[in-house]
Amino acid sequence: MPSKKPPQQPRRPAQPRSAPRPWLRRLALPILALAGLAALVWSLLPHPAPLPATTAAAAPPPQGQPFFHPVGESGLPAVDERAQRRRQLVSNYQLADHTFCSYRDGSQYPVGSRPMAENADQNTPNNPVTDMQPMRLQGGGVEASVQLQTSQSRVYMASNEAVAFSLRAVNAAGQVQPLVITRAVSQGITYSGARQTPQVSVPFADDGGGADPVPNDGAFAGVLAPAQTGLAGFNGTIRTQVSYNVNGKNGMVVFDVIYTPELPAVWTGQVREAVENGSLVFLLPAEVRMPGRYVISGRVDDARGRPFALLTFNDLLGPGPNVVKLTMFGKLMRDQEAALPLTLRDVDGYLLKENTDPDRALMPRLEGKVFTGKNHPLKGFSDAEWQSEERTRYLTEFAKDRTLAKNELQAFDPSQPLPPSECAIKEVAR
Repeated sequence: MPSKKPPQQPRRPAQPRSAPRPWLRRLALPILALAGLAALVWSLLPHPAPLPATTAAAAPPPQGQPFFHPVGESGLPAVDERAQRRRQLVSNYQLADHTFCSYRDGSQYPVGSRPMAENADQNTPNNPVTDMQPMRLQGGGVEASVQLQTSQSRVYMASNEAVAFSLRAVNAAGQVQPLVITRAVSQGITYSGARQTPQVSVPFADDGGGADPVPNDGAFAGVLAPAQTGLAGFNGTIRTQVSYNVNGKNGMVVFDVIYTPELPAVWTGQVREAVENGSLVFLLPAEVRMPGRYVISGRVDDARGRPFALLTFNDLLGPGPNVVKLTMFGKLMRDQEAALPLTLRDVDGYLLKENTDPDRALMPRLEGKVFTGKNHPLKGFSDAEWQSEERTRYLTEFAKDRTLAKNELQAFDPSQPLPPSECAIKEVAR
């Protein structure tokens, strides 16, 4: 039976090719023109030279050579990498050793009893603060041909204390120039919105009287005693502005002091000494009016007049009678071979105040020699290092770090000796 063929679909008549659209014809010429212009610009731009053929692709490894980093027969890195690794381990050990030895050496004395060599800037706290700057003109700018020498006896002032200022003009050759003080006033610096303080006149003179030691030497001096003026109750920075004239030009200089009118504590009774736990202790009686944390410092000279140590007290004091202890550590005396008797001098202190400006209320300072002790035998003092829970904890952790670094270095290269310890080098130097 003949198979039936599916009926054929009638063919659609062929569509005639459409003619180019009008808008395409309009854009064809501009597009071709832009393409030609781009090609012209590209041909005119500089182009880097092509890379040599040798750098176009990585050179294949030589026949029979591996393309990975070679190792030795033992499976260890090659010589150059192994040396670099050892240098790193040696550096790690030396850093850990330096940390341990430096801390152990630096903490063998307590914080409150340190060599004066570490605190040279605090050796003479009552010396005047001196400066020399080009003359500042009142209208702005400076007169470089005139140098102004200034000094002030102190920066921090306790109640009933006074401060002395001085100034002198010299030329480039150091010759004194004629100077005339035209105005000098002091006023407390206040914050925005606060009531301004009164202005206080400060007389300056060059007559050899008061704070001026030599008459007619061109240096003018003045004294400010806030407790005797309208600034008696002011607490904060007092600025003294001095206007002057040199060679027909007007200049200006300012002096700032920080003043506290209250006395948080006062010294009472006689200073004495005692030997406690192998150290020499200076005992200073004080009457505390405002309890809190006090920071008190004293300087110690030995019998040769050598600035020997800075002693510091930093602790809480309750109201009423107290005894401040400044401890001269025994090992410091032994190590530095102090010449006894020792002299305590230049004691100052303040109550630390938090979240306020100024941040302290000053006690009256004890200037110059305060107390000279007995001629104790030096061997009667302890040569033991200072010990505390904090020091032990830090030494333990630093020792662990050093041991770990040492073990890593020895495990990597047991055939080589360890670098010498910094601790041993310091011991030999002593």
